[in-house]
Amino acid sequence: MSDLVIHTHDLPDLTVAQLADLPPARLQELDVMLTEFQNWLKASRERMHAALEQRYGEQARQTLMEAGQDFGTTHLADGSIRITVEIPKRVRWDQAQMAEIARRIVAGGDQLDQYIDVEFSVPETRFNAWPETLKQPFKDARTVKAGKAVFRIAPVQENDQ
Repeated sequence: MSDLVIHTHDLPDLTVAQLADLPPARLQELDVMLTEFQNWLKASRERMHAALEQRYGEQARQTLMEAGQDFGTTHLADGSIRITVEIPKRVRWDQAQMAEIARRIVAGGDQLDQYIDVEFSVPETRFNAWPETLKQPFKDARTVKAGKAVFRIAPVQENDQ
C-alpha cells in the first residue's frame, strides 16, 4: 500500500479573476486536471465508504438493534478512535396508493392539506406539447428560472472551425 500525499502547491490556488485571465490552453488543462481529481476523489470516497461499511456496518446495525432501533445514530470504539455511524430512515410512498387515499380524504369532506403534503408540477415536455388554450390557465402559476451554467472545455478540432 502506498501513502497518498496531495500537496496544495500541486494545485494552483488562483482567484476567480486569475482563473478567468488564464490562456485558453491552460484553462482547459486545469479543467481536465480538476475533473480527473474530482473523479479520483469520488471513487476514493466510495471505496472508503465501502471499507467502513465492511468493517463497522454490521456492528453498528447490531448495536442499534440491541437498542430497539432499526435506524439512528450509534457510536463505536475501535482502538483509539470513535466511529459515529448514522443509518438514516428512507421513506418512499406508493404514489398510486397515496392518490387513492387522497381521493378518499377529499370525498369524506376533510381537507387534504391537513393530512398530506402535496406539490403540483407539470413536466416541461408535457407543458410544451399542450395546445395554447390548455397552457393559458397554467402560465400564471409557472415560474421559469435559469439553472446553473455547465461549461465543458475541449480543444478545437480542425473540422470545428
